[in-house]
Amino acid sequence: MTDALVVGGGPAGAAAAITLARGGACVTLVEREAGAREKVCGEFLGPDAARLLEGLGLSLPGLGAAPIEGAILASGPREACWSLPFRAWSLPRAVLDEALLGLAQGAGARVLRGRAVAGAAREGAAWSVRLSDGAALQAGALVLATGKHELRGHARPVPGGAIGLKLPLRLEEPLKDTVVLLPSAGGYAGLQPRAGGGANLCAALRAAGAEARDPAALLARVAAGSARAAALLRGAEPLLPRPMAVARVPYGFRHRDAGAAEPGLYRIGDQFAVVPSLAGDGVAMALEGGAAAARAILAGQQAGAFHAALNRRFDRPMRWSGLVARGMEAAPGALALAAGAMPGLARLAAARMRLPGAGGFTPA
Repeated sequence: MTDALVVGGGPAGAAAAITLARGGACVTLVEREAGAREKVCGEFLGPDAARLLEGLGLSLPGLGAAPIEGAILASGPREACWSLPFRAWSLPRAVLDEALLGLAQGAGARVLRGRAVAGAAREGAAWSVRLSDGAALQAGALVLATGKHELRGHARPVPGGAIGLKLPLRLEEPLKDTVVLLPSAGGYAGLQPRAGGGANLCAALRAAGAEARDPAALLARVAAGSARAAALLRGAEPLLPRPMAVARVPYGFRHRDAGAAEPGLYRIGDQFAVVPSLAGDGVAMALEGGAAAARAILAGQQAGAFHAALNRRFDRPMRWSGLVARGMEAAPGALALAAGAMPGLARLAAARMRLPGAGGFTPA
């Protein structure tokens, strides 16, 4: 029997386990991956993520993160450049996730790796959880932090979704401290420096054929979107034989309890809200949600009240990122023109897509 069982060891689950353990709870975290593993995107870390990580005890510069200070939006022949209203960072998820799981273990959480949760059901006042190896656990609270993967019997009610792709690259010209937004047919991509050298190309596409399997096809599709994309990707060398991919990503999804919330089931990370990837705030929202769920459990707050409060907390970044994502898809050229003419507006949008008050700055 454990006070709380956390399903998933990404930023959301690890933040929940750390906060619960430091608060004196008996907590078990189950992570399906046995070792460090890269994830599709999730490597842009804004000032809100940096502050939350510092609160947990991690320094992004200390982990070798690469700084990001500017942004470019390019569509067709048009492009706009502006400085970000904050310093951001790029750090591989394999590095970040391992550091967070190390903190969870150091705080006293029991971390089970290389095992998955096969099923979970409410039995009386507790949750009964069955693991993939046949082991059974009981917990007073269940924290669902499985990211884009669903737990049988507790799946998110979302139809379809986009395809998320990630391809590490070696570029002919290094991409220094700048993130580049590159709209393309049926979606958009982002190119950002990769800590340790090179760059990551991440894409969110409504549909993909060869692009999900063939690096050349993905590069060609993104390069066709703008002159800047063609120049940046000319001669690019893929560092993987095929792009990393995840299907049915419900960008814009927000969890709403229909009627009453399942007692003792706290949703966090992508199981609670999936911010459009261009916002680059997914990790910050995961960290915030994980720590908030832990505080709710420690305080005896019911899951429904927790979900309602988290929805209010995430409302601004979700609305702003959704607005920008729709503009990126419907009229990327007009968006580039507006950002070029009014860089202050682009900086305001970048600030508004962050968690309120989490970055240590006040947008102008």
